[in-house]
Amino acid sequence: MSSEANAHQRPAGISRGKSSVDTWFQRALALAGASVLIILATMFISTTVDAWPVFQHSGWSFITSADWDPGISRTEITGSYGALSFILGTLITSGIALLIAVPLAIGCGLYLTNIAPLSIRNPLTYAIDLLAAVPSVVYGLWGLLFFVPIFVRPVEKFIANTIGEVVPFLSSPVVTYNYVSAGIVLAIMVLPIITAVTREVMSNTPVAEIHGAYALGSTRWEMIRDIVMPRARPGIIGATMLGLERALGETVAVAMLIGGSQRMPTTLFQGGESMAGIIADTFQEAAPENIKALLGVGVVLFLITVIINMAARLVIWATGGRVSGDAAV
Repeated sequence: MSSEANAHQRPAGISRGKSSVDTWFQRALALAGASVLIILATMFISTTVDAWPVFQHSGWSFITSADWDPGISRTEITGSYGALSFILGTLITSGIALLIAVPLAIGCGLYLTNIAPLSIRNPLTYAIDLLAAVPSVVYGLWGLLFFVPIFVRPVEKFIANTIGEVVPFLSSPVVTYNYVSAGIVLAIMVLPIITAVTREVMSNTPVAEIHGAYALGSTRWEMIRDIVMPRARPGIIGATMLGLERALGETVAVAMLIGGSQRMPTTLFQGGESMAGIIADTFQEAAPENIKALLGVGVVLFLITVIINMAARLVIWATGGRVSGDAAV
């Protein structure tokens, strides 16, 4: 009788033990997930509080004006702070980067998943993943000393002397380090990230649908157009947003190649400045009130990133796609 009671009690005890462990494990995971939100909220609140005197002093002109004339006071805000030129510089270079990188990434993804022979598919995949791990300062130095002066600037001069006569924002003069130079190198930097996610999404296309398309007489290009691309569209959008967020936050390479000018952009071939770049370039020698203004620039950059992320989710939901894993944004 006692042995039967013990036999019945052991599973109950084991069940209670497992339930207790599962509960604590679930709570630990929930805490780990919540810590991300807590860290983000802490960052946003603390930087906003520190930058609030500048926001009060400048008002909406902080994002609508390009008049950036820092003061040197320790106790009050005496300068003029308008970050519009930095905001436009960030958006322009990021836009140029995406215009170049996204079509190339889609082409690379399609080639690696549907066309490339197995003998070169893996080496190319590893090479792309390796490019994503190269530090941004290496890209910046390579662009600064080799790629931009030798390859990019002659093309920019040709465009300015031909198309620039018709298109105002592509007109002369051509400064060596400008929005286009920074955008092209930035495109090379974000290309591996977008390609890796795009390739992963395309490789998850159901094999049965691919075989079904071939069975119905589709050519390879028809199969790609009708099966692979519709399936991969949400993932491509997610990959594009990941690349855009990397481009928006890039600091060192853009600061080295954009030119460092604080003027409003009138042509893509003039020098400019980005939001992350102005923070990196001036933070070390900034006066206390200027530091508050630079923190304000960081807050605006944070908000732009959040808005873009939310817009990407709305676009994905509107297209009826659900993305998980690396492609999720």
